[in-house]
Amino acid sequence: MAASHDHGQLVTHAHIMMIGFLISFSYALCYRLWLEASTGAHSGKLVTAQFWLHQLGTIGVAIGLFLLYGEFVALEVVDPFLAIASFSVFGGVLLMMVQLLKTRQVD
Repeated sequence: MAASHDHGQLVTHAHIMMIGFLISFSYALCYRLWLEASTGAHSGKLVTAQFWLHQLGTIGVAIGLFLLYGEFVALEVVDPFLAIASFSVFGGVLLMMVQLLKTRQVD
């Protein structure tokens, strides 16, 4: 964006950085510092579901925003796709909260 002076994808870039990196990194810290230490588990249905909900939602949001802000697809077409992807990311957040609350109850 800096080289081309085209900031049309600024919103897409911000979302990729926020949910693609920052939140994923926060999840990794939670797993490493609290969840792994308390349960010793790297697997399980809840962990797997949380991972895939977040990752698929993040990819969906990134693709949807790229198409929207690149003016490849109209808002009316991409809006339902973005809504589903956003709820998927939110579902990942809720599953992480459930895991952290379960860990708190064990201690």
